[in-house]
Amino acid sequence: MVTHAELHALLSQRRSVRRFKPGMPPREVIEALIASAVTAPSASNKQPWRFLVVQRRELIEAMAAAVRTAVDRIALAIDPAFEEAFRAYGDYFTRFENAPLTIVPLFRPLTVLSNMIPQEDVRAIRAMERDSGLIGTSMAMENLLLAAHAAGLGASGMTGPLIAVDELRVLLRVPPSWEIAALIPVGYPDETPPPTMRKSPEKVTQWLD
Repeated sequence: MVTHAELHALLSQRRSVRRFKPGMPPREVIEALIASAVTAPSASNKQPWRFLVVQRRELIEAMAAAVRTAVDRIALAIDPAFEEAFRAYGDYFTRFENAPLTIVPLFRPLTVLSNMIPQEDVRAIRAMERDSGLIGTSMAMENLLLAAHAAGLGASGMTGPLIAVDELRVLLRVPPSWEIAALIPVGYPDETPPPTMRKSPEKVTQWLD
């Protein structure tokens, strides 16, 4: 049995890694990460996730190029006063390019109720169903990130690249019924990021007595 102290240590020591050494992690290690990911809970146990493992360098470079194109397009359309700041922020969106592989979690909505609910409730039910798929897959992603850390690998969950989600869908051949949740670059870390500031539990908790 893992103690709370041991679990908290794993949670608090995990870092988002964006610099990687060139070596490719063994396939069995990546399979073990995904095995940990799929132990996550999900609404109605629908397990609304799939995981694309992208190792081909040309495809990763094409994905990064698509994200850069989206960054350029948006940067040229926003207020010039904010362009430099946006480009600096957008530089983070392509950091997955530095990893030897990228895992792409997919999700789909939980379609259980929307076909049988009165019209006035359909919008809320459809939002709940979509969010249920995304939330379940997000919990699986956290499992994967923690498993990567425990295995001595670096990883990070990236949603910034989704500014080019349409292009990424085409490059990755994502079926129409599935959506991209994030990109997760994985590899042997070439940095040890310092801990980031966290709000105290007291600041983010409200007791409703």
